[in-house]
Amino acid sequence: MFVDRVKIKVRAGRGGNGVVSFRREKYIPKGGPNGGDGGKGGNIIIEADDKIGTLIDLYNHPHQSAQNGESGQGSNKKGKNGEDLFIKVPLGTLVEDMDSSTILSDLIENGQRIIVVQGGQGGKGNFRFKSSIRRSPRFAQKGEPGEEKKLYLSLKIIADVGLVGYPNAGKSTLLSRISAAKPKIADYPFTTLSPNLGVVSVDEVKSFMAADIPGLIEGAHQGTGLGDEFLKHIERTKIILHIVDGSLIKKEDPLYSFRAINKELNSFSEKLTKKPQLIAINKCDLLSVKENMIYFKDVFHKEGYQIFPISALTGEGLNKLIYSLSSLLDELKLKEKETITEVLPKKGTVYKFTPRFVINKKGDLYEVTGAEIERIVAMTNFDNEEAIDYFQRIIKKMGLEKDLIKKGIKEGDQVKIKEIVFTFSNK
Repeated sequence: MFVDRVKIKVRAGRGGNGVVSFRREKYIPKGGPNGGDGGKGGNIIIEADDKIGTLIDLYNHPHQSAQNGESGQGSNKKGKNGEDLFIKVPLGTLVEDMDSSTILSDLIENGQRIIVVQGGQGGKGNFRFKSSIRRSPRFAQKGEPGEEKKLYLSLKIIADVGLVGYPNAGKSTLLSRISAAKPKIADYPFTTLSPNLGVVSVDEVKSFMAADIPGLIEGAHQGTGLGDEFLKHIERTKIILHIVDGSLIKKEDPLYSFRAINKELNSFSEKLTKKPQLIAINKCDLLSVKENMIYFKDVFHKEGYQIFPISALTGEGLNKLIYSLSSLLDELKLKEKETITEVLPKKGTVYKFTPRFVINKKGDLYEVTGAEIERIVAMTNFDNEEAIDYFQRIIKKMGLEKDLIKKGIKEGDQVKIKEIVFTFSNK
């Protein structure tokens, strides 16, 4: 089953908890704190892999979680970090954050990676809170929760040449003839239900990638036939190769099927019809097609198109077609290198100011948001009096209490940070 789009939910590992521990050894009855930190939670990393051709695994397993960090131990031993989770996807996969509609990455090179969610930091053990005024801290931090995101992954196949044409024009037969690809071939329309890729060898050192796009018919961009489901896979190709069934060409309008396909391409995206296009007239092994080939060439040449008489069945004309495609690809690569890109002058670093927290008043409830303060809340053990005392001093240093008073908070009003609700007291 070919899957080229999928929605998944990813959750990075939670950081391990810090631990409360004290040194207990013979002849050292009052050993100090020695609780170790928790380990960091695992990240989730999406990686492009040229051995993967579909998103089927993620379709079957849409919930992905990385390993949590382990809790710290006594003797200042740090907990083990959670292992990162690697998700392998095909080349050409676009990764989008569904909540923000932001494109996180376009994975087009083998081995290209992106960390989509970060694992939480491990909580600090009580050893970290020892000071001149706090000799024996009896609290530690909880591990930070890992990030969570909803992602939309969509695949656009990367190929040098895209084979397009009406159903049963011979695209799959051609691909199987010029490469080692083994697409399904049968004598009925819509045999190909998903794109097929094949490496076409030009000589011992040169090759290019070709993609067989499922058959298009009039109205494809509106959902007719297989619809525009696979038109997006043509967007990354450098050359479009039209496969036209020579036995079905109408003498009164030889360009009919070619124009019909181009109309569908243009309706999907004007960029597609601006790509270089070659035309292969298939089934030239048939006598009826051979007899009309001179006429076909004349008509297409008058319109400015180069055509290649081929037989995907017998192999006739394929070498010339392959070399012409390779030569055109070389020309396009040369033009890309010669393109002069304007080099913009370097600018100084731009620092974007982000407030440490934001206060929103909703009646008698004061809701506080902000990455830093939410992280502190998530890592505080509110079942421990010393931890609460430490938390109160931290938020006071941050200026939260002062800003709440400026906002008009009164004794007994409620303050909400994340899921925790506090009663304000200025005592």
